Parts: sequence; C-alpha cells; structure tokens
Amino acid sequence: MKMSFAKDELLTILRTNREQHRAIFLEACDGYQKEAIRQLQAHMRQVRKGTRKRISIYLDAPVEQTKSYDRVIKMIEMTTEDIIALTEAEFANYVLDEWSWKQDFLSSNSTYSATAMRMSADPDYSNV
Repeated sequence: MKMSFAKDELLTILRTNREQHRAIFLEACDGYQKEAIRQLQAHMRQVRKGTRKRISIYLDAPVEQTKSYDRVIKMIEMTTEDIIALTEAEFANYVLDEWSWKQDFLSSNSTYSATAMRMSADPDYSNV
C-alpha cells in the first residue's frame, strides 16, 4: 500500500534526519581522533621509558550513511510532483528514520559518540 505525502514536508523531515545523522558522525569522528591520540601517546610514553614490546592499536573508524539521505533528498527535489507516494518501508526510512543500517550505525559509532550511545541504548531512539 502506498500513501501520499507533501513534497515540501517530506523534504524538511529528510533534511532534519540527515543533519542529525551527520552530527552523530562528526561527533564520532571527534571522539575517534581523541581516542587515537590518547592511545598513541600512551604507546609513546612506553617507548620513551625504554619498553620494548609489540605496539599496535586497532580502532574502528566512524561510519556514516549520509549518502543514503542525499540520494533520497535529490530524488525528491528533482521530481516534478508536489505529492509523493511512499510505501510503508519508504515511510519508515524517510520519515521515521528507521533504516535497515540504523542500529549498526548507532552501535559502531557509540564507542566515540555519546549521542549514538544514548540512542543505541534507547529502544525508542527516534524520540531522543
């Protein structure tokens, strides 16, 4: 079943969802950088003390899905229609911000982002 929605309202919601997504990603990038520096400096202190041991760090890089939002926003901007028909799945993605990758995005970035951590722990994260 498809239902129809106003193009302008849909674009407003999509842009807001994109901005929130991007903000979490940027917060995670900042946290990643701080953690990488912290770990590298700890290793440098050990090396300066003369400790000779294997040194390695492994940090998962922050992930983002901004292109998913950009693609849908561009599609809707380019349509000549003022009313957009969405399936239930599309409505869940675009309006409710419930993408198939959303929980993985929050989980992977929660290491570096307090916002992602809070949203990942909240079963109703769309209201955070």
